[in-house]
Amino acid sequence: MKIFKILCIMFLAEFSGGTCFAHFGMIIPSVDLVESRGESDLTLKVMFAHPFEGETMDMEKPLEFGVYFDGRKQNLTSSLESIEVKGYNDQHPHKGWQSHFSIHRPGDYVFYVKPSLYFEPAEDLFIVHYTKVVVNAFGKEEGWQDELGLKAEIIPLTRPYGLYTGNVFQGQVKFKGKPVPFCEVEVEYYNKDGKISAPKSAFITQVIRCDEDGIFTYAFPHSGWWGFSALNEDENKLKYKGEDKSVEVGAVLWVKVYDMAE
Repeated sequence: MKIFKILCIMFLAEFSGGTCFAHFGMIIPSVDLVESRGESDLTLKVMFAHPFEGETMDMEKPLEFGVYFDGRKQNLTSSLESIEVKGYNDQHPHKGWQSHFSIHRPGDYVFYVKPSLYFEPAEDLFIVHYTKVVVNAFGKEEGWQDELGLKAEIIPLTRPYGLYTGNVFQGQVKFKGKPVPFCEVEVEYYNKDGKISAPKSAFITQVIRCDEDGIFTYAFPHSGWWGFSALNEDENKLKYKGEDKSVEVGAVLWVKVYDMAE
């Protein structure tokens, strides 16, 4: 975890009673495995949040929202409608987005979002998270491992669906098309209803490190939605109120995990 975030946690815990945790771009579909026609009409929620802590933030309309299928991208930005999203810890709702998409053919559907820049005063920088999620339809497993050419991207090396609790997952982090050696990946659980509690703050955002090829490995301890976020700093700075500010570029991937039924 970045030194700044550690200092942020220490400062806020001592002086304000709060904490400062990881931001995650999110795309959460109504279903991740489509096996019947009754499941083929998807609802996808797009938001920006602290997923474990149940806190959302206002998200401006994304620059692009789309789906990759059968080797081609389809721009779905016009399908986005503004909605209110509210985490279990929120005092009031925030702005998020929603899209509906109907699946008609078997295969892997990779939904992605290129968001507008968000300035985070607590970290004194801009944040932009290129986020993906994969929905499989009717058992045809083709496309989940493809690279979409996003500025920052996590390429799954493990199939990102049909995952059991305890399974090991691997992915490769790329920034501007190149693997990022030894980068940190933040991992967080979507604690939607607040039913899971962390014994200490260090358990909220888990941190793993990539190897020299930008590959990371993680084993899931619980069923539900899990987000991986690999953060890199762009070499170009942007102005905010007349001052140069850093730009944090995140590659985010969401996967769903299931318990094995007896």
